[in-house]
Amino acid sequence: MTIRLIEEDRNEPTVLFSALILAASLAAGLLTMAAIFAASGKDPVAGLWRIFRSGFFTSYGIGETLSRALPLALVGTGLAVAFRGKFWNIGGEGQILAGATCATWVALTLGPTAFPAPIAIALMLLAGAAGGAFWAFLAALLKNRAEMNETISTLMLNYVLAEFVRFLIVGPWKGKTQHGFPYTDNIADKLVLATFPGTRIPYLTVVVAGLAMAAAHILLRRTKFGYEIRVLGENREAARYAGIDAKKLTILMMLVSGGLAGIAGFSEIATNHKHMTYPDTISAGYGFTGIIVARLAGLDPRFIPFAALFFAGILVGGDSIQIAMGLPAATVQVFQGVILVFLIMGEYFVRNRLRLSFRGGHRHG
Repeated sequence: MTIRLIEEDRNEPTVLFSALILAASLAAGLLTMAAIFAASGKDPVAGLWRIFRSGFFTSYGIGETLSRALPLALVGTGLAVAFRGKFWNIGGEGQILAGATCATWVALTLGPTAFPAPIAIALMLLAGAAGGAFWAFLAALLKNRAEMNETISTLMLNYVLAEFVRFLIVGPWKGKTQHGFPYTDNIADKLVLATFPGTRIPYLTVVVAGLAMAAAHILLRRTKFGYEIRVLGENREAARYAGIDAKKLTILMMLVSGGLAGIAGFSEIATNHKHMTYPDTISAGYGFTGIIVARLAGLDPRFIPFAALFFAGILVGGDSIQIAMGLPAATVQVFQGVILVFLIMGEYFVRNRLRLSFRGGHRHG
């Protein structure tokens, strides 16, 4: 008898089944993290509880979670658009930094004197979006013209922009008022975004993120552009036969994706930092965490807020366990990576089913 494992497509899985697979994936990820805590000699229950308590059950933690959820929501929404078209944009970090760089340039050169504060802030936002969009456009151009793998190009462009930022803050943009520290001068006080009292949550970014998620949902579900993105993502050959211009669509998807990441960079400068500083300080890994946010949301902008809040809470809780339990800073990245692996595994089982096939054998004398 021979036993074979056969893979079959699962036609249109139900919403309930998809939700159960998602819940199982998250549970498997949490159990794996508990095992990692135990292997490190830490109490796994205490470790997981501290993460969630710090991020979701303290007043300070809730404020920080909401603050960090905003850039994750912007980046995750942009990535959901690109991923829908099967363009694997891993360059959110670089696009955030590009947006932060352009927004800072506007603030330091045009903003303080040339325009009233609302106009200057609007120009900073537009510059941030343009910077992120341009950095994403480069990857789309490399894909269209040189057929370069977008995973590699977007990832490498992250490092190019990070080194460029380091060059700026220790070189031509080094602030004269920063006592020798590698920062730019602070942006004018009038250009700092207003926040909800007692928090770091800017009114403007909340509005922009909400509009972005709503617009992305309408774009993907109610427009010809969104239909073409879905067709391109499901079957590139079918898209070609349907007359869809894949190269043009790739550029447009990346302009949207990079533009939203750039706005996140603008918001970080105009709210939290108020000057350019080291790349990993401007973006606390939001470009990479945004990938997991988009995945957890099933590439559906309607669910991006929940996924962003979940992982923002993980980031806040991760800071807590580093101090309280003496765990390394990489613990949060490990947590995120484990969750991503199980989410990808879950997606496989949503789309496919496995069954065993038994076949009897005969001997011939």
